[in-house]
Amino acid sequence: MFIDRAEIKLQAGHGGDGAVAWRREKYEPAGGPAGGNGGRGGDIIIRTDSGLHTLMDFRYQRVYKAESGGNGMNKLKFGKDGENIVLRVPVGTLVKDAKSGGVIVDLKNVDDEYTICKGGRGGKGNAKFTTSTRQAPSFAQAGTRGEEREVILELKMLADVGLVGFPNVGKSTMLSVVTAAKPKIANYHFTTLTPNLGVVSLGSEMSFVLADIPGLIEGASEGIGLGDEFLKHVERTKVLIHVIDASGQEGRDPIEDFYKINEELKNYNERLSQKKQIIFLNKTDIPGGEENVERVKEELSDYKIFTGSAATTENLNELMKAVYTELQNVEEEYETYDEVHVEEEVREEGIKVYTENGEYIVDGPYIDKLLRSTNFEDRDSLRYFQENLRKNGVVDKLKELGVGEGDSVFIGDYEFEFFE
Repeated sequence: MFIDRAEIKLQAGHGGDGAVAWRREKYEPAGGPAGGNGGRGGDIIIRTDSGLHTLMDFRYQRVYKAESGGNGMNKLKFGKDGENIVLRVPVGTLVKDAKSGGVIVDLKNVDDEYTICKGGRGGKGNAKFTTSTRQAPSFAQAGTRGEEREVILELKMLADVGLVGFPNVGKSTMLSVVTAAKPKIANYHFTTLTPNLGVVSLGSEMSFVLADIPGLIEGASEGIGLGDEFLKHVERTKVLIHVIDASGQEGRDPIEDFYKINEELKNYNERLSQKKQIIFLNKTDIPGGEENVERVKEELSDYKIFTGSAATTENLNELMKAVYTELQNVEEEYETYDEVHVEEEVREEGIKVYTENGEYIVDGPYIDKLLRSTNFEDRDSLRYFQENLRKNGVVDKLKELGVGEGDSVFIGDYEFEFFE
């Protein structure tokens, strides 16, 4: 078991700005307001996929940005909504906040999904700001910015596929060739004392976890040799690659080896003997191996059998593709994280009013949007700005902080004098 981990940056789409536009018709003030609303920014959604087994793909792309909404247009036309991005992850993926390390969500079921970053809302066009006293507003609303955050994807990985077989049949060599794992390899028994794991990648979204498990000996089910330690790891796998030394160079018979290994699996747990097995006859490049190949194929004709050499990589790619195909047909048994506390995601506040070094400051995402929506050269737009500050309690909060007539108030990049 090991932790597969990826840290990524996410940026939801910004909302499109509302438009300031006018109809060209008679008897309408300034032609009549006709600015459409901006489109919504795209969300970033994380969804589980039972066909995925690792986070391998997130190691090649670290930044994901959803599409922003289109700006509003003339003739009351709305801007286009931005496309959502759906990030597919294996079942059992934890999503953590990169800064705090806290768990945002535990995606432990098939087709679970969570909106990790919400797209910005589209701004209203000037046609939306008409009132009985304001017939020709020359301002529009800016779209809000999409949420952004850095997250850690974490998957507690159990091996999908286990390599079984007697010691020194070539399992570690196979693992080192088909994955980036670096197991200890030598020509003596029990080189592997603990399971080594690696990720086999066959292309985009085609990967699985392969374990080289300590070689099995007779009596393992009774605790002899590495015994139970070996069998516990085999129990969690979905498919087994049974590696057999076809050369017989150590004086063992390949067919007898196959039955002995399966007897130990059955003695430990009946379910182990029922797991799907694909046989790989290894070391066929060594003289004498070809004779045993024919015997094994005849005796074990009910099994899918591959022949080749882990040392020369012969037929390993074909073997891994067949294993991946078989994995897709195995019913999943998912590990859950019952003890994980899923924290509620804290969204950034819209308005902040505070003092710093004796100065009165107003900022926040809502204020940023309000500033971008305001045309300070237009009286109606300026009045709308002031009404929003008052309606959202900014003026009252400034008074609580002790602001006085003529004091400077910094709102975004602007400096204003406070007057009642």
